[in-house]
Amino acid sequence: MSGRDVFEYALLRVVPRVQRGECFNAGVVVYCRAKGFVAARTELDEAKLKALDPGADVTGVRAALHAVEGVCRGGRDAGQAAGDDAGRRFRWLIAPRSTVVQPGPVHSGLTADPEAEVERLLDLLVR
Repeated sequence: MSGRDVFEYALLRVVPRVQRGECFNAGVVVYCRAKGFVAARTELDEAKLKALDPGADVTGVRAALHAVEGVCRGGRDAGQAAGDDAGRRFRWLIAPRSTVVQPGPVHSGLTADPEAEVERLLDLLVR
């Protein structure tokens, strides 16, 4: 198990009508403390969104998902979180909220390559 670090991840779920609770996965956020790594990848399935809410604001949902990616990247894209370390940005992103884009529960695992883990989880749980 040498060379593998603990990582945490949460799915990003789209909940078009919060009062109904229907949702689908549209991204993943991965954090690895040992590597100081945090990243998000998103992929919005517009057909699913429209099936759950024909009047959904596709542009707004896409912007919210891209904002999560920006917070993970840090710098100017992170807005108020720009000065925060990777761990603080991850914790802020996974805080429960009642909006159209919501984080799911946090899970953990071991990985030798957190960047590859983001793609693996996106393939496994979102696509």
